[in-house]
Amino acid sequence: MSTPIFHKLNAAPVPVAPFSHAAESDGWIFVSGQMPTDPVIDDAPLPEGIIAQTRQVMDNLIIVLDELDLGLEHVLQARVYLTHFKQDYAEMNNTYASYFPINGRPARTCVGVTALARDALVEIDILARRPS
Repeated sequence: MSTPIFHKLNAAPVPVAPFSHAAESDGWIFVSGQMPTDPVIDDAPLPEGIIAQTRQVMDNLIIVLDELDLGLEHVLQARVYLTHFKQDYAEMNNTYASYFPINGRPARTCVGVTALARDALVEIDILARRPS
């Protein structure tokens, strides 16, 4: 295994806890969970509602991937965390799905949780792989 690289990225939102935006080893990229935070104004209020928050999370993931010279087409797996699972699952799914082509959707797990940082409704982390 190669020495891990821990990425702290300038364009990505400020992490809400002590972690790197991504960790990389042997072409595998583990992207930390992204929140629906503004990438420019850290203390800006979170967007209202699950659709807007899911869009912001996905856009933040794209920012991280872009800084690593990758895109959503390199994502192999995603984990979604929802604080209001029954209420928000369908709308989150529709929004999330709009970011991927039907034949290019990564494997995914979605779980309900009791709370997320900053009272967010959704958080998503991903696993990507660099092309060989």
